[in-house]
Amino acid sequence: MLDRIRIQEFRILALIEGVSYISFGITMPLKYYYGIGEPNYVVGMIHGIVFLLYCLSLLVLTLKKEWNWPTGILFFIASLIPFGTFYIDYKYLRNKV
Repeated sequence: MLDRIRIQEFRILALIEGVSYISFGITMPLKYYYGIGEPNYVVGMIHGIVFLLYCLSLLVLTLKKEWNWPTGILFFIASLIPFGTFYIDYKYLRNKV
C-alpha cells in the first residue's frame, strides 16, 4: 500500500512539473516582448523547486526498484521536454496506480 501511495504522489508531482514547465510558454513572452518579468520570476522559482522534487522522487523510486534504470532515465528525459511528463503519466504511471 505504501508503494502505491508513493507512485501516486510521483504522478501528481509529474503533472505539476509539466504544468509549471508549460507555464513558461506564457511568462516568457511577457518577459521578453512586454518587459513584464515578475510572472516569469515566480513561475521560474516554482518550476525550479518542483523540478528538483521531481528528480529527487524519481531517484528514490528508481533506487527502490519501482522501475528499472532505463525507465527512470526515460522519465528524467521526459521532464526536459514540454508535455513529456504528461506522456509518461498517460503511458506508464496511470497503469501503476
